[in-house]
Amino acid sequence: MITPAYCQTMARYNAWQNDGLRKMIGGMTTQELTKDRGAFFGSIFATLNHLLWGDTLWISRFDGGQGPDPSIKDSVKMTPTPAVWAAERFRMDARISLWAASVSAIDLVGDFTWYSAALKREFTKPRALCVMQMFNHQTHHRGQIHAMLTALGQRPNDTDLPFMPE
Repeated sequence: MITPAYCQTMARYNAWQNDGLRKMIGGMTTQELTKDRGAFFGSIFATLNHLLWGDTLWISRFDGGQGPDPSIKDSVKMTPTPAVWAAERFRMDARISLWAASVSAIDLVGDFTWYSAALKREFTKPRALCVMQMFNHQTHHRGQIHAMLTALGQRPNDTDLPFMPE
């Protein structure tokens, strides 16, 4: 279904996109970032926090490291400030990249079982599907953030994979 090269490409894409967001939000006011813009999680900052939370949750399942402390309900408050978010995002992108660099083809086959606290039950799904979910979740919520930033007159990075820097 997927390969280690897919994971490495998507980890690189994730880091590239988040680098652009870190640079962009660093120049924005707290008011611009926290204003409810009608997105699923409300504001740009709440969506950024939820995305960081989701990445922390999924990568902890894959690498066995620390997961997120807050629940999904509180994911929008994972970090208190844009500066803290930027530092945590940088660390998370490095963690995802390290995992992707070490993943082997055998790591991507078979079933994967985990407990979902949000749905209060255990799931078993193909491991490759779960890895794809992590990367798809990133792209989905960054798309929401991209739309909110564009509506503000900002110019986020191009989002097309073929134009990712080498």
